[in-house]
Amino acid sequence: MSFRQLMDIQRSWRPGRALVLIPLVLIIAVCTIDILAPPDIHLGPLLVVAPAITAAFAGPRLAALIGLLAITAQIVIGAVGGELTTENLQAQIAALSLVSVMVVVFCLIRDRHADQLHQSRSIARTAQDVLLRPLPERSGPLEIDSLYLAAEDQAVIGGDLFAAARTTTSTRLLIGDVRGKGLPAISHAALLLGAFRAAAHRQATLTNLAIHLDGAMRWDAGQWRTDPAPDTEESFATAILLDIPDDDPVVHIVSCGHPAPMILRDGRAAPLPVDRPAPPLGLGGLPGAPEYSIETFTFRPGDLLLLYTDGVLEARDAAGRFYPLAERAAGWSAQPPRTLVRQLREDLTRHVEGRIGDDVAAVAIRHRRP
Repeated sequence: MSFRQLMDIQRSWRPGRALVLIPLVLIIAVCTIDILAPPDIHLGPLLVVAPAITAAFAGPRLAALIGLLAITAQIVIGAVGGELTTENLQAQIAALSLVSVMVVVFCLIRDRHADQLHQSRSIARTAQDVLLRPLPERSGPLEIDSLYLAAEDQAVIGGDLFAAARTTTSTRLLIGDVRGKGLPAISHAALLLGAFRAAAHRQATLTNLAIHLDGAMRWDAGQWRTDPAPDTEESFATAILLDIPDDDPVVHIVSCGHPAPMILRDGRAAPLPVDRPAPPLGLGGLPGAPEYSIETFTFRPGDLLLLYTDGVLEARDAAGRFYPLAERAAGWSAQPPRTLVRQLREDLTRHVEGRIGDDVAAVAIRHRRP
């Protein structure tokens, strides 16, 4: 269950009758026992527990009501015992009133912060939907689904990215991993996504598309630089660019220093043998860097292609063991993309015991049978 779902449950949940009865029964019990007990036994100070525990499950209105009932019970105890005018009882009533007010103020502040957090999460979710748009479920002969898990605490987006675009005869996809974390990584991810969406639908080759993305990355990193010295804090992103024709059972790939896609076929899973990787996007201008080149692999109807970032491969369990993606994915080769992505999320989260150490992105693509 995601943090956002938990917040929605917290906002919509109302205390059950059993929980409300706890402070009420406590007030009645303390009041009754104190009245019936010998004069030297005083349980009235225990009434302070009632508003205190109410704050754990209720809002300010119910906390105020329980506090008022506790104060009333303290007054009743004093009136029955003939001690209403004593300084000791008046001090207890004053202390109980102060605690009740503090509990109500705490509830108000807590609920306000919860509302602010919920609003911030909603804005972040909207920003993610705009920046990291959901991939289409169908594109030509392809079925597609995706997974995204951000490593930053309570974040919904990080430095991993994916996108898809249609040309007149094919589907193009991008998956990448920007160097670093936090806002700088998100900024560079947004840059690459914008550049890809602006150019991927054209009929230009994948190599030209890679050159375009590399240039956009290098331009953004150096446009405001005034120091002629080399920049030691390079901005770059590993990436895989794919072009999958509608009428040809192949996939064309340009690798930019990113983990090779995994092909799932006939109960087996293995990375595609990409042997001409180029530097990550943003480092293409380095002296001696190899040129971007297209590699072509068979992608037949019924095959499933799994794209992923290194957050999947480098996920470790409590014993330091890496996540065995190929081993697990082999058992999912017959699954549709939606089911595979769900199983990957559950299995990966179970492997790391809920502690994601790096952003995780994955895209599953099945070539449908005619």
